[in-house]
Amino acid sequence: MPVTAKGLEGIVANSTRLSDVQGLEGKLIYTGYDISELAGKASYEEVIHLLWHGHLPNKRELSDLCHNLRSRRELPLGVVRFLTRAPKNADPMDVIRTAISMLGLYDSDLEEDINVDRNRIRAFHITAKIGVIAAYFHRARQGKSLLPVRTDLPEAAHFLYLMNGEEASPETVKTLDVAFVLHADHGMNASTFSARVTIATLSDMYSAITSAIGTLKGPLHGGANEGVIHMLEEIGEEDKVDAWVEEQLAEKRKILGIGHRVYKVLDPRAPFLRDMAIKLTDQIGEPKWIRMSERIAQLMREKKGLEANVDFYSATVYHSLGIPTDLFTPIFAIARCAGWTGHVLEQLADNRLYRPLSEYVGPAPGLKFIPIEER
Repeated sequence: MPVTAKGLEGIVANSTRLSDVQGLEGKLIYTGYDISELAGKASYEEVIHLLWHGHLPNKRELSDLCHNLRSRRELPLGVVRFLTRAPKNADPMDVIRTAISMLGLYDSDLEEDINVDRNRIRAFHITAKIGVIAAYFHRARQGKSLLPVRTDLPEAAHFLYLMNGEEASPETVKTLDVAFVLHADHGMNASTFSARVTIATLSDMYSAITSAIGTLKGPLHGGANEGVIHMLEEIGEEDKVDAWVEEQLAEKRKILGIGHRVYKVLDPRAPFLRDMAIKLTDQIGEPKWIRMSERIAQLMREKKGLEANVDFYSATVYHSLGIPTDLFTPIFAIARCAGWTGHVLEQLADNRLYRPLSEYVGPAPGLKFIPIEER
């Protein structure tokens, strides 16, 4: 009798060279590099190359990758029209999911989706365009004009430029770039698993990334970072933190941003985001948010033995950068595109359809059909 593992916990579904999440040790490895060796040192573009090709690029390889990304930022006119006509109160994740799906309509070679070279080009298209999609919808819902894409800015800087209408400071760009690096991949998480399950049917890459975006949207996955800011706003002031935490624990409610499905110790990404959050809140004169966060983290560590995860501090970082709360999860999606597309390419290289078993717990067999007149 097969062992039932609810949520597939502890089950190895596949092998990957992209990243390794070592939950007991609190380590995250990208293709042999500890995240501490990359965050703040390697650019997001360098990490994209690492995940897609298995090694950090030399100058020529990095130049080629940047050129291939930047030259594919332009959106099809039909997608632009959709972004300008979508309901202004729509969830940005719903809009991004739909727009990524729409991109497949403009791919004339979609029937050749198992072709490796074609899928590498699709990986460039999707990764280059997802940030443009998010920024364009944000401007459109504000009634602002959409700026032409540029080819002289790296990914983080370009997203901020399209969103705000002006170039961001080098410090702001660096902060978002580090956040992109920290979110680029994370083992067989729920959204990555969704992408691999979809592409394993030999569907297309657009469908796979659409599946991933829909999965990331959930509050138990990428949507948690939005919930953290709502939580802090609900608490309101520093002197209310202790009572609020006690109330949540007494009522057995989950505190977003605390604990992780895999990490049993501190999430290795959290310290980088914590340090950035401290610096940013000090600069903008709003230190209470990080102080509230630190107190919640301390209480949860003492009372439940749980540590903060990546969402806990990324929320404060994005808030301090002036990014609207409902764009927090889209930023997660923009960054994770590097990993999703890398996993799709890896899945196709040695594909096997995912078909897990399920344990039947329904009525015992032997029931007899009764005509509807006699029921």
